[in-house]
Formats: sequence, C-alpha cells, structure tokens
Amino acid sequence: MAKIITMGEIMLRLSTPNNERIIQADEFDVCYGGGEANVACTCANYGLETEFVTAVPDNPIGEAAVAELRKYNIGTHYISRRGKRLGIYFLESGSSVRPSKVIYDRAGSSITEAKPEQFDFDAIFSDADWFHFTGITPAVSDDAAELVRAACKAARAAGVTVSCDLNFRKKLWSSEKAQKVMTDLMQYVDVCIGNEEDADKVLGFKPAGTDVTKGKLDLGGYEDIFNQMCDRFGFRYVVSSLRESHSASDNGWSACILDGKTREFYHSKAYRLHPIVDRVGGGDAVAGGLITRLAEGADMKDALEFAVAGAALKATIPGDFNHVSREETMTLMGGDGSGRVQR
Repeated sequence: MAKIITMGEIMLRLSTPNNERIIQADEFDVCYGGGEANVACTCANYGLETEFVTAVPDNPIGEAAVAELRKYNIGTHYISRRGKRLGIYFLESGSSVRPSKVIYDRAGSSITEAKPEQFDFDAIFSDADWFHFTGITPAVSDDAAELVRAACKAARAAGVTVSCDLNFRKKLWSSEKAQKVMTDLMQYVDVCIGNEEDADKVLGFKPAGTDVTKGKLDLGGYEDIFNQMCDRFGFRYVVSSLRESHSASDNGWSACILDGKTREFYHSKAYRLHPIVDRVGGGDAVAGGLITRLAEGADMKDALEFAVAGAALKATIPGDFNHVSREETMTLMGGDGSGRVQR
C-alpha cells in the first residue's frame, strides 16, 4: 500500500447555511478543511495510508481539528502542537449567478510560525512514497514558505515523488511574489497540478483562447503551455482541472494531463455539475484521486478519469472533505451517473 504525506494548514470553516449572505446569518455551519488536508482525506477514503503534517494550537480547537482528521483515517503522528490559534475562513455560499466568497482570518495561525527544525523530516519521509503540498502554504508566511522548501528537499533526498497543486490565492500574496517563491520550489516537483489561473499567476504560463467565465476552453492552449512547463521544469506530469463556470450552481467539469516524457496529451470525460452542493475542494479531490491511482501504478488516462469522477461526486457533498469511496467513484467512472437510489 502506498503511503502519502501531505503538509499544510487545516482551518476551521464557518459557512453560511442555505446560501445566505454573511450579513443575514445568525449562525454558521462548522467543518474543517484546507487544501492539503482535503487531499489527505481523499487518499484515505480510497484506502491509502496517509499522514498530514501541520501545526495546530495546543488547545481544544486544535485538538478538534486533529480529531476530525483521525475520524477519516488520516495519520496525525507528525502534527506539532504550538502557536496560539487555528486559522479560520468564512464561506458565503453563492448560488446561480452570485458567486461564493471567502474571507480569511488566518494571520498569526500556528502554521504561519512553524519552523523546519520542529519537524523530523527524516522520520516523516522514511517509508513514504509520495509528498504533496500546495501553493497556499508558502503564501501564508515567509516561515511557512521555508518550511515547505525544507520538506521538499527532504522528500527529494528520500526519493519520494513530489506533487504540487499551484493553487494561487490572490488574497494571500501577489502574483509577483508567488512566481518568485514557487518557481524556486518547482525544482523538487514531479507532478504539477493547477488550473489556467494558477499556471498564469504562479508560473507565468497562460493558455491562449480560454475564458472559463464564458464557458470557453481551448485544449490546444493547455497542451502548448503544458509542453512549455515540462521544457522548463522537467515535470513528469502536468495536470489541470477544467471548470467551465456557467453559474455558481452549474459547471462543466473535466481535466487534462500531459506526460512529460512522451508528450502524450489526454483530456478526460466531461461532467455537467448541476446543481452544485459545494464546489470547495473540487480541485483537491482531483489531486487526491490522481495521486491515489498514480501511486498505485495506474497509467495517466486511468488515473485522470478516476480523479475527475471522484471530484464530480465531491461537488454533491457539503464541506471541504471528499467523502467518496473507491467503489462509488469507479461506478461513475464506468458511466453510471443515474443517481438512482441504491437498495
């Protein structure tokens, strides 16, 4: 069984119920999430051994976050208890033509102050097969960026496959700083994941002829920039989720992948997601499904189809985490999207 390590921040998520605006809400729905934790949950649901590396405060809120991870069979052996607070984000859930909005309250959280010497990376990667991080963690602080760099160096030294979801967050840092930090980290990355905005804002590659806000995709543009990215960074695979946003409640959903060695390009089956229950975590579900199948030795087409099907199912589930089984994903992947009651 493959062992997957992810590292990042787990946050408390407070979301408005029933698509209310924040100004209307007198209560919030509570769950936990965060890019790398979401990926760990997907891999664990699919039966892989996982460990999530992070820092949380030594208080009941921190322990509640750890308990949430354990609930879904995510390993917590390398979680540091230090710092004063758990990061929070507020989600105003959109609908139809009104987009969802995120407000961060994560300044000074435990992970922003974490240092490389607080983690035993030799032990963490000693029996690992895969390490995954995102562009969100380096964005939260300079200390977190250095922590990610140290983890990447240790993973590479241990012979562990490294993947990165670029995940540009304009509320956390500028494109200029993202490119400076993330370009340096790409030397350690084998599998690069991201959408068209991520490739543009984080690495400076923009697909021609694509405007997802108008439901327009030009696959030739993606193939072109994927080849450029492989030429520059030597990636084993480059992957992008493809979300055609017709509205907040109606999206087209697929993904594409390029093999950096053979330069074979592949576009997955497309799904129509309508209505969407919760779009947060969709890209993380793609990453988790892709990691699962590639770590198990599947070819890139099988891995991508599995990842996209699982992420399509994630859009039907509230919260950040993808609570979808391997069997459910395989059923949809095989063409059964009827949604009939299972008796």
